[in-house]
Amino acid sequence: MVSTMLFHLICALCVINSAWAFYLPGLAPVNFCKAGKTTETCNSNVKLYVNRLNTEESVIPYEYSYFDFCQSQKSDTESPVENLGQIVLGERIRSSPYNLEFMKNVTCEKVCTKTYTGGDEASENRLDILRHGIALTYHHHWIVDNMPVTCCWQLDEESDRQVCSTGFPMGCFKHPSRTSQDDCSLIPEHKPNTYYLFNHVDLTITYHSGENKDWGTEIGENGGRIISIKVVPQSIKHTSEPLNCASNMRMEIPSNKLPQGHKLDITYTYSVRYIRNNTIEWSSRWDYILDSMQHTNIQWFSILNSLIIVLFLSGMVAMIMLRTLHKDIARYNQIESGEDAQEEFGWKLVHGDVFRPPRKGMLLSVFLGSGIQVLFMSLVTLALACLGFLSPANRGALMKCTLIMYVCLGTPAGYVSARIYKSFGGEKWKSNVLLTAMLIPGIVFSLFFIMNLILWSKSSSAAVPFSILVALLALWFGVSVPLSFIGASFGFRKRSLEHPVRTNQIPRQIPEQSFYTQAIPGVIMGGVLPFGCIFIQLFFILNSIWSSSMYYMFGFLFLVFLILIITCSETTILLCYFHLCAEDYHWWWRSFLTSGFTAFYLLVYCTHYFFKKLNIEDAASIFLYFGYTLIIVFLFFLLTGSIGFFACFWFVRKIYSVVKVD
Repeated sequence: MVSTMLFHLICALCVINSAWAFYLPGLAPVNFCKAGKTTETCNSNVKLYVNRLNTEESVIPYEYSYFDFCQSQKSDTESPVENLGQIVLGERIRSSPYNLEFMKNVTCEKVCTKTYTGGDEASENRLDILRHGIALTYHHHWIVDNMPVTCCWQLDEESDRQVCSTGFPMGCFKHPSRTSQDDCSLIPEHKPNTYYLFNHVDLTITYHSGENKDWGTEIGENGGRIISIKVVPQSIKHTSEPLNCASNMRMEIPSNKLPQGHKLDITYTYSVRYIRNNTIEWSSRWDYILDSMQHTNIQWFSILNSLIIVLFLSGMVAMIMLRTLHKDIARYNQIESGEDAQEEFGWKLVHGDVFRPPRKGMLLSVFLGSGIQVLFMSLVTLALACLGFLSPANRGALMKCTLIMYVCLGTPAGYVSARIYKSFGGEKWKSNVLLTAMLIPGIVFSLFFIMNLILWSKSSSAAVPFSILVALLALWFGVSVPLSFIGASFGFRKRSLEHPVRTNQIPRQIPEQSFYTQAIPGVIMGGVLPFGCIFIQLFFILNSIWSSSMYYMFGFLFLVFLILIITCSETTILLCYFHLCAEDYHWWWRSFLTSGFTAFYLLVYCTHYFFKKLNIEDAASIFLYFGYTLIIVFLFFLLTGSIGFFACFWFVRKIYSVVKVD
């Protein structure tokens, strides 16, 4: 039954995800006219924007202007306005010096020439920055008509299939110690220990043309809509006029400093070619990028693996609920004398202690309130992503939605924290409200601020400006904190939760536990199964965060998230039942830590990914990687811990509410 429901849910989510992926409000198609035929409904100027440069060998991205490339003469006011999500992610979209006219082919057009002089400190510093970027394989990220400029190559010689990735390398550096260097495949005759700069780009712009009533204008043969932009970078040393972009001479940058007075000229050029293709519609123009990244078979294997785990757990829980518990409750309710009760053993004997308030109840209630806040934030964000509102075409929308949802969901956090704390008999309501509103956001913001200081010191584009930090603080103190206070006020005004059984004044002594029912082994085992449901999906998520891979499989992710909720709940219920049967009634913190321990396995996996997938070596990037990972792991700990706690809370209240206790 469970597997059938989940299978139908998979199909529904995949249909929704594919049908709504890129039909977004505010992202209307743009009509372009042939050069010299600009009208009110179309424009001949094709704007090319440059974004930050990043690499898999460093966590620190840089703005385009950080490197000594040709700069645009246009002011920053002509650049697209970046939203909050783009700024936090470090995207810096600026105008480029490349002038493109629609349907106007260009061959070997000069952009600018940069001159470096030996012995000049400023020149040497600029060359060092170029060498550093080339050595660490920094990649350009250009944008045309809201589409990323892609670099494509054949998958193999026998196959016609192309693999396309967003961005292209700024150069090539072949080091003898490196076994492979994909960027240098563009230069067959590359020399070891030599820096090659890609100073020329061949752009191929494919467009869809023809009369179409839906376009709002009859463009005909003199215009169209852009459906793809592909680039082939080249290293060409221009020695004379006129420029020759077919030259086999490469633009080499000396690995050592230039001789005194020696000049090095680097000329940047580009060529543009337009190709008409009426077989691809504008609405499907992202397909060639996403098809290159499809891992559908792996995704289905992940789902099948998760379903097997869910079925196993569901069967175990059903067996306990329908067989064992039903028999136990029937037997206990038939007991009439106290002597018979003394002969019984198991979970009923701890009915007088099972709802005894735990130690550190204040901290537990704060964790639970924040965990519910993260849970609701994740559900709403993933739901919007499945509807297509947070697709890759809507840049920065995912991060912006996540931040806004977290801020606006302060009310349920305050309410849950207050209700749980009041049920523990807590009286320091002011401390509870303040800690709920300040503790978890304060920890996250402090870590973020420390890492932002490092990015500032490195002049990185990912460094959030001071004004944006002030805006984030304003959202926190102006929106989230008041909403937490409102939620807490409703929670404290409610009547305290009434437990189904009374708590004894004197705590019952807990018998000696076996190895499997002790706290630490139980907690360690509790996180294994939930992590097993998500670890395959984690690889794609980490790739999108650290390897500049585009993530778009939100339908699969939403389903895996639902499976994670079910698995955390059922695993915690099972272990909670075993511990109660062993007459150990300390379930409050244990239920939270059992499913919350999944975060530890997440940390281990992120560490494994760092050493096996990434080639990061500098100390700043290592600190930033594990700093951001720590934030993610901490929030994931609160999320999974809260899921397990409330599942166990419902289970314990349910089983003790049907037992007759004098």
